[in-house]
Amino acid sequence: MTILVVFFLLILLSVQGAQMIYMKSGTDTFVSKDTQVYKDYDHLYKNLFQTESIVVVVEGNDVRTVEVMQAIDRLDKQLQPVNGVKEIISPASVIKQINYKMTGRSTIPDNEKDIRAIVDGNPSIFGKLIPDNYHTAVFVQFNGSTTEDKRKELMLATQEAVELSDFPPSYKLKVTGDPAFKIQMNDAVGSSMAPLLALACVFMLIVLMIVFGHVRWRWLPLPVVLLGVLYTFGTMGFLGIPLTMVSMAAFPVLIGLGIDYAIQFHNRIEEELHKEGNKSNAIVRTIKQTGPAVLTALFMTCLGFISLFTSTVPMIQDFGKLLLIGVLMCYLSGLFVGVITVSLFDDISEKGILKKFKGKLIPQKTNAEKITNEEKISSKKPKGRLIGDSIRKLVDITIKYNLIVIGIALLLCVVGLHADESVGIQTDVYSFVPQNMPSLVNLYHLKNYIGGTDELNLIIKIHDNADPNILRWIDKFSEHEIQRDHIYSASSIVTLVKQYNGGTIPDSSDEIETIYEKIPESEKSKYLYGNNMLLLNFNIGNAERDIKAVGVQDLKNNVEQDIKWMQPPPATAITITGSSVVMIEVISALTSGRVAMTYIGLILILSGLIVVYRDWVKALVPIIPMFMVTGWSGLVMTYMKLDYTPMTATLGALILGIGCEYSILMMERYFEEKGEGASPLEAIHKTAESTGAALLASGATVVFGFAALIASPFPIISDFGLVTVIDIVLVMVSTFTVFPPLIIVLDSWREKKRGTRVLDGKANKIQGAEL
Repeated sequence: MTILVVFFLLILLSVQGAQMIYMKSGTDTFVSKDTQVYKDYDHLYKNLFQTESIVVVVEGNDVRTVEVMQAIDRLDKQLQPVNGVKEIISPASVIKQINYKMTGRSTIPDNEKDIRAIVDGNPSIFGKLIPDNYHTAVFVQFNGSTTEDKRKELMLATQEAVELSDFPPSYKLKVTGDPAFKIQMNDAVGSSMAPLLALACVFMLIVLMIVFGHVRWRWLPLPVVLLGVLYTFGTMGFLGIPLTMVSMAAFPVLIGLGIDYAIQFHNRIEEELHKEGNKSNAIVRTIKQTGPAVLTALFMTCLGFISLFTSTVPMIQDFGKLLLIGVLMCYLSGLFVGVITVSLFDDISEKGILKKFKGKLIPQKTNAEKITNEEKISSKKPKGRLIGDSIRKLVDITIKYNLIVIGIALLLCVVGLHADESVGIQTDVYSFVPQNMPSLVNLYHLKNYIGGTDELNLIIKIHDNADPNILRWIDKFSEHEIQRDHIYSASSIVTLVKQYNGGTIPDSSDEIETIYEKIPESEKSKYLYGNNMLLLNFNIGNAERDIKAVGVQDLKNNVEQDIKWMQPPPATAITITGSSVVMIEVISALTSGRVAMTYIGLILILSGLIVVYRDWVKALVPIIPMFMVTGWSGLVMTYMKLDYTPMTATLGALILGIGCEYSILMMERYFEEKGEGASPLEAIHKTAESTGAALLASGATVVFGFAALIASPFPIISDFGLVTVIDIVLVMVSTFTVFPPLIIVLDSWREKKRGTRVLDGKANKIQGAEL
């Protein structure tokens, strides 16, 4: 009871910790803050230059009417004083500026003819603001370094202003833009977790009903593992581990993995309670016998998960943290709460409380009915025995054709590893979310008529921002680069200088300084910082979606080569950055980093097995079948035409971590049977009939835990769930087809070598005695 009270208090503590969990989807979930790529993007570009925009799209029959422009002007006036808004760029504000230059009045003209004349006379200015007669847009700009909470406030303020702007009834307004998309994506990620967990629980109830019917209280492992998940939530909050699109998948995974520990302890305490009269002894024996065995498997699983920390993608590292914390919490929950709860239920059962209650609800059967039912039951073969016999027959086939089975498995592994190299990489965040998400639909709609907004941002460090040689080089270099495919336009301080100086660049620094003073600070700050830093932006459209990160990498390389060929003035340093460049870093992490994770996990688990068993056969046999599955997984990805994402990149580590548990438990039972005098063939038969059937049940729980992920509305999560379910099935196939012939071959070969050495040793002794 003391232990249960302690664990109950930990529930209250975990609830407190869970309230500290926060959602994260920024750049630092893709690249580490310690990398130069992040520092260039976040510290230089984002903090000094970047502005982001919440966009209000106006649609109607004709957006160039007086009524529409006056409504947009009302919207501007409501948003301008909002704290955090840097600038409002709208057709109304631009029309007022031009009208002021023409008439001296900063107002919207009273007739449509004047409005149309201003719009038609300045196509370069109104090209994106009014792309056609039916659409216009208002850009509510704020600094790129604005916090997530402040973004939400600005989003809410924009929506309220739209409602109060009194647009004509026939016009539709949509609030969109990247900030709006990210806010809704974060909300959707958080809200989708509860349905996934609920579905995983439903699946677990079904599995427990089917495969765990030989024990009392068959559904008890589910609340036990949910308790472990709750402790994980609490620890996550206290440690400040953020919730991301990748880490949220850890919880359905933990239900699938953790319930296996609860099942093992539940099964053993039931067995001991039937054998032992003393409940204390039953509990002690369960913890002493099953605790260390499951802990060894848990340790090997954790070694596989530790390899996730070698990834340079922070959200993958957070996924690894949650898996490590989660499996430990589920283990402790099963070991203490699960075992003690079963023993308490056994006390209640012995006192007959449940039987008396059940007897009142369900009429008792007559003796004749009991005898008839007993005859029916005795004539049926037990389900566990039926499964065990089936696995034994399969094992016999694989041992009979051992070389063929191992050869085919190895060939498929090699082919899969080769095919894996050609699997694509997907880093487009828009493809990770439900394609019918309203904010995403609106964002695509916006980009369809104003064009893509992806950019390459060149930060130029020089000694004097007013040096005419620098500005001329920027102008010449920009003209050259926009001739390239996928670079559509360039913008810089040169654009503003030429605009304010009749289309030319002055010849002296003093003249340039004079022009700088004329340019409004809100416009100038986009391209100039201090006296020694300038920004050059290349618009590359929808590059992340059209040419993907690999194409952006090639484009960046071409720009770098052009800089070397068309060298800037002396003492000039140029850094190419931007969100598209950040995705290039993710590509590297998901290619070479993904392969490294798998092999590091392999080495860690192999080292752990060597330390635990000090036996090369026992170290190799569990890991070889699982490594083969990592190759088979490459075939699955190729056949299903799926790209690797930050989630599926973890598959190698997950397969090794989860799969080795099955191989280890099979191997433990095999050598236990051999230790009792069984031959290798007899030992593998007994292992298949007993442990094999139990592992099949455990594998089913894991499969159903991952299967819940398939129902996620997020493609990145549903694809991960689908591929992982297939891979876990392959793990089970490998356990029952590759493992048996492999352990027989290696163990028999070692026994033969030992026998030869023993015979040689005896012969040497005899020869020595004769001499």
